[in-house]
Amino acid sequence: MADHFRIIRSWADRRSVLAMAGLLPWAPGLLADELTRTPSGTEGPFYPDRLPLDTDNDLIVINDTLTTAVGTITHLTGRVLDLSGKPIANAGVEIWQVDNGGAYLHSGTSNKEKKDRNFQGFGRFTTSSTGEYYFRTIQPVPYPGRTPHIHVKVKLRGKELLATQVYLAGEKARNERDGIYNSIRDPRQRAAVTVAFDPIAGSKLGEKKARFDIVLGVTPEMP
Repeated sequence: MADHFRIIRSWADRRSVLAMAGLLPWAPGLLADELTRTPSGTEGPFYPDRLPLDTDNDLIVINDTLTTAVGTITHLTGRVLDLSGKPIANAGVEIWQVDNGGAYLHSGTSNKEKKDRNFQGFGRFTTSSTGEYYFRTIQPVPYPGRTPHIHVKVKLRGKELLATQVYLAGEKARNERDGIYNSIRDPRQRAAVTVAFDPIAGSKLGEKKARFDIVLGVTPEMP
């Protein structure tokens, strides 16, 4: 199954492959009272100050190079929804994170002399009619002062709606020491951004999958 993720150019292809791999486990008909608004989180100082030429949703391969990034390949999927559970189509989802050595795609990052030149560090995806998005990236790693996390930003029709961060459920001890994570006071919201990174059965590369649904306080007609 892992080989099928190599080149996935269209959403139809992605959806077919992800469904076969069990990466699309959600069901329709969510009720409004089941949803918790995704909390905002600091954008931080390391949103790329110069975007890469390649800004697609596959962060482990830059353009058509053959060398992949170092790290545990992770397939990050989810939906962008409003509070009533309706999908938000054509929303722009952006992610950025450190490479496997702890360096951001930013001129001020630490450890930049050892940066993984094969890791894109930033990616974009436009949600489908069902609000779905998909990224192929690496499992985030800790760096001094922070627990492992992935930054996420959502935009709609040119307006930024949310900047947040996704945390690993398996990093409980580090999460509990992280100031930004602990600034989320509502336990339901904290749980909403704490995601399991689970091994993909049968993957010879040790790939993982993570599902993160993003719930916004807007309707598809807004802003």
